[in-house]
Amino acid sequence: MKKLSRIRNIGIIAHIDAGKTTTTERILFFTGREHKIGQVDEGTAKMDWMEEEQSRGITITSAATTCTWRDHTIQIIDTPGHVDFTVEVERSLRVLDGAVGVFCGVGGVQPQSETVWFQADRYKVPRIAFVNKLDRKGADYQRVVDMIRARFPKTHPIAVQLPVGKEEEFRGSIDLIEMKYWEYEDDGSEMKVHVGTVPEDLQEEAEVYRKVLEEQLAEHVDAIAEKYLEGEAISADEIRAALREGVLTKGVVPVLCGTSLKNKGVHQLLDAIVDYLPSPLDVPPAIGMNLHTGKEETRGPSEDEPFCALAFKIAADPHGDLTYIRVYSGTAKEGDQVYNPARKKPERLNRIFQMHAADRIQLDKIGPGTICSIIGLRDTGTGDTLCDRSHQLVLEKPRFAETVISQAIEPKTASDRDKLLGALQRLSKEDPTFKFLVEEDTDQILVAGMGELHLEVQCRRLEREFRVSANIGKPRVAYRQSIEKGACGDVQFTRQIAGKMHAGHVTLELVPNESEESVEIENRISTDDIPREFHPAILEGAKNAAEGGGSLGYPLIRLKVILTGGSFVQNESTEIGFTTAAAQAFDEALEAAGTMLLEPIMRMTLVVPTEYLGGVIADLNTRRARILETQSESEPAVVVATVPLGEIFGYTTTLRSLTQGRCQSPVLEPCDFAPVPPAMAERIFEIGA
Repeated sequence: MKKLSRIRNIGIIAHIDAGKTTTTERILFFTGREHKIGQVDEGTAKMDWMEEEQSRGITITSAATTCTWRDHTIQIIDTPGHVDFTVEVERSLRVLDGAVGVFCGVGGVQPQSETVWFQADRYKVPRIAFVNKLDRKGADYQRVVDMIRARFPKTHPIAVQLPVGKEEEFRGSIDLIEMKYWEYEDDGSEMKVHVGTVPEDLQEEAEVYRKVLEEQLAEHVDAIAEKYLEGEAISADEIRAALREGVLTKGVVPVLCGTSLKNKGVHQLLDAIVDYLPSPLDVPPAIGMNLHTGKEETRGPSEDEPFCALAFKIAADPHGDLTYIRVYSGTAKEGDQVYNPARKKPERLNRIFQMHAADRIQLDKIGPGTICSIIGLRDTGTGDTLCDRSHQLVLEKPRFAETVISQAIEPKTASDRDKLLGALQRLSKEDPTFKFLVEEDTDQILVAGMGELHLEVQCRRLEREFRVSANIGKPRVAYRQSIEKGACGDVQFTRQIAGKMHAGHVTLELVPNESEESVEIENRISTDDIPREFHPAILEGAKNAAEGGGSLGYPLIRLKVILTGGSFVQNESTEIGFTTAAAQAFDEALEAAGTMLLEPIMRMTLVVPTEYLGGVIADLNTRRARILETQSESEPAVVVATVPLGEIFGYTTTLRSLTQGRCQSPVLEPCDFAPVPPAMAERIFEIGA
């Protein structure tokens, strides 16, 4: 238990270019994990190990590493900031105990900052915040703290440091807990840190902010409230204990400051990770479903409980795919056999590795709280549970967004087709938001993803990592379909196949379901009508029919299938009969319900020089955009809008023309699917026909 209390499983999350990877590189250096500081701009960052990441200077895939600080083991996952790779954030947060939100001191709470913060809210991940880049022109620490408070209503940010010096004059910070002054001195060869008393000219300001810290903390922690109201002195240890309690249970977020590129503030950030973020013992037990009983069970962080782990990431590797897992309970050692209950397959832990970006260290044994990778698992995919076969449990999977964009792809030579399909299969296994399909009518290969950059990166990886050259088509919208109204299907299937009678009778109902982005199937069939052993066949028939898509073959979403009944005939009803009857009943109900075409809607954030604001908004209005917010009081202006994806292919070029090249590229993220206007839908139907 003591060992578990000294583990911190954390993620670094933020908007693109806020400094996540740079912060992680400094953490690795100051903890002694790396002996040389990696630089993102130079392509030498340890955590950006992929060739594509180094050439673009951005993080594409989450990378795991382990380091130690104050006798604590910190397992870190550095995540991408670009919205096209949000899958990496989603699956990382699913298995992490805590997170560090990095905010740019100039940009503050940026669009992707909000996205990852709300993802962390969904998984109830405690956080601390680090305001980075305070040495840049326009940086304002207090403004960022206020933005965090305003943008995240469930979050209670509390500044625990006070920066000293603004912009390029930023030289250190005052620790408001210990009331010590941390000054950083760079002599050109190394960073020197001096910790001393608060300078006299800053004493009064520091005491004011210390009182603010105590007052804000008293609002959330009773022990501090009592002392604060009585006017008693509150010690540094009491504040740290209260902050830890607030972080773990009250939504309190301690806010720190620094500039990672200049190595300032990283030591204090490491202290805060150890002091405030949870260990595996501090988070609720993992909850899963027992497939035999249908009831929920828990797995706590104990070596005495049955083994249970979640596979949260697959990474292609020349020697066999690497499967990243988080262990929640029990122990396992190299060579042990575990079980995948969702796929009903045993798996052997051939080799176990602790990862350091692309490097690995072999492990003999793993236990609760461990994040590691396994090589050689054959049937395990992202979101699968691995457990003790005699104590089967299925944990909740991470949720992934629907793809919004697709394009055709073909090998440059016919002989490369099988090689291309094999590479696409490996990439789609690695990334659940990257999908491919082969159209039955045309034999054309289509790939789908979260945005143009996402598809561009994956297609580049085909050439760089898999040595497959391909021709890429133009991007196109990945439409969806849903039903216009509820409807029922009732099919009695009877057919003789190879001299044997196959019969089945199924009734079902389709109803709109706005709360789900996929097709949900609910089984209400009584065992008095149809024996239980035939229910899986009926579920399979309905599921296969739903996956076939609507009238144009586009995937169906926001739909619930309720299996209501049917009948059984002794010696005639078979699994084939029920599977076919369910599929035909689905098709019958779908035709009666009618389908409508849905298009992906993107949330767009633009930073525009004020003088061009009118022209940009006028252009957006021609693209069926809906302006949500315009902040034009300051320079530059900020525009937030929703716009159909099909209206903004190549929009960056238009934007440059409208603003004479002075507008930043828009930040886009999927936010909804909405009905296509009737006239447009007719044209799409005509093209599809």
